[in-house]
Amino acid sequence: MKMVWAILRPEKISDAIASLEKAGFYAFTRLDVMGRGRQKGIVTGSSRYEEIAKTSLMLVVEDHEADRAVETLKIAVRTGNPGDGKIFVSPLGAVYSIRTKSRES
Repeated sequence: MKMVWAILRPEKISDAIASLEKAGFYAFTRLDVMGRGRQKGIVTGSSRYEEIAKTSLMLVVEDHEADRAVETLKIAVRTGNPGDGKIFVSPLGAVYSIRTKSRES
């Protein structure tokens, strides 16, 4: 299994979730986060914002579904502007269900 972790523009999260659901990815965890990328914040007029509000979306998918989940997100959230976000994919060593006390494959 793989973890797909995306840091996205908050205004694009509804598009991301709708696209993931349409593609058959229903389970996710959403977090509101703050941070910055290579642009080191943003300057608006005379104000500089060192950290920008983003939304983090995490989902666990089967290995063979990871590329499709990533492509679904990339299409749904891209604006073409700096700050569109990042998507990270990591292998998972193990997944356990707390309710059933079982290890999932």
